[in-house]
Amino acid sequence: MTPAAAYSSPTAARMGWFTRTEAWLDSKGKGAWIAAMVLGFIFVWPVGLAILFYMIWSKKMFSKHHCTHRARHGFKVMKSSGNSAFDAYKADTLRRLEDEQENFEAFLQRLREAKDKAEFDQFMDDRAKTAAHEREDEDA
Repeated sequence: MTPAAAYSSPTAARMGWFTRTEAWLDSKGKGAWIAAMVLGFIFVWPVGLAILFYMIWSKKMFSKHHCTHRARHGFKVMKSSGNSAFDAYKADTLRRLEDEQENFEAFLQRLREAKDKAEFDQFMDDRAKTAAHEREDEDA
């Protein structure tokens, strides 16, 4: 074993199993915490209860950290890469995709309107046939 391989970072050595588990669950998100709590309740109910109390005490249950973390990464699309040619290409591609999306949404709207009109026309035809049959029955 080389001296570099034998050396472990002081923070990794200081981190106990609880801290490593907490960090792992945090990296997986709130769903992992909830799954751990449910499994704790299923197999050993005091463990599930302890996880629930810990989540409430540390405000992991009600925090919006993961939502804001995801939202913050969504704004990277707007960030400049520093390469003007690539930025122009990206802007053109995004504009083209937005146009395609608008055209597709307009197509879907026309499709819905055509379907609604066809259903309404069928309803009116059925209603007219029913009214004609009722008049024939009254006359007979």
